[in-house]
Amino acid sequence: MAGHAARGGRRGAVVTPSRAPIALRSRTVAALVLASVVGVAAFAWPFFASADSRIGASDSAPLVFGALLLLVVLVVFAQVGDGGFDVKALALLGVLSALGAVLRPFGAGTAGVETVFFVIILAGRALGPGFGFSLGCTTLFASALVTGGVGPWMPYQMFGCAWVGLGAGLLPPARGRRELVLLAAYGALSAFAYGFLLNLSFWPFALGDGTALSFVPGDAVLSNLHRYVVFDATTSLGWDTGRAVTNVVLILVAGGPVLGALRRSSRRASFGAPVTFDQTGLT
Repeated sequence: MAGHAARGGRRGAVVTPSRAPIALRSRTVAALVLASVVGVAAFAWPFFASADSRIGASDSAPLVFGALLLLVVLVVFAQVGDGGFDVKALALLGVLSALGAVLRPFGAGTAGVETVFFVIILAGRALGPGFGFSLGCTTLFASALVTGGVGPWMPYQMFGCAWVGLGAGLLPPARGRRELVLLAAYGALSAFAYGFLLNLSFWPFALGDGTALSFVPGDAVLSNLHRYVVFDATTSLGWDTGRAVTNVVLILVAGGPVLGALRRSSRRASFGAPVTFDQTGLT
């Protein structure tokens, strides 16, 4: 009884876990590293393209999408194999993906407001980086199907949101108000990082040749990077700011109750708890 009280704490007390209930293990880490390497290559290829490169957005997007789907399955299977994901975790992943798909149309396309990142960041924080990565992918996929937003940009959006959820799960420990401030700061920074990455998906094909901000195949990495930074700042900084403000406001206003609900759900579901059988059945 004493040991139980020490673990469970006072009845009615809110216990903040020291680690995510779905912890990272070796196979999950390997799958996440592989997925991230592929994602970096998908975004960064313009800076290393040869002078005779002629690849277009319609050519690269299906390849990126196919690779991403395989990698998401690999990440989920790795977590299942490591004992981190069970049926309850997969069910929660489906519920949160559906919730994000429903929330996204309320903000997408209006002055940069994006309500979907709020759910991804808090779920990644409460349930772990592997869960956050998977949720980012599945939420954007479900949202695209619901809203008809399927296009060459979709796999890049899925990768971007997956990294947002992954990063939230890797943030350092914090509690109470400090945790909300940490998550709000991360929400702001990740909003700008997401916009910076997503513009790479169409920048090489957007302007054509001959402008000061155009992509130049085979040019020096720093030269193309300079043109891209100016392009990003002049075309999407305002939208990224709207996304950042939305993240900060939602996290500071509703982050505490949502984190508490996610953590209570994870404790009651006992993610990662061993399953045993006896003569009477499942225990």
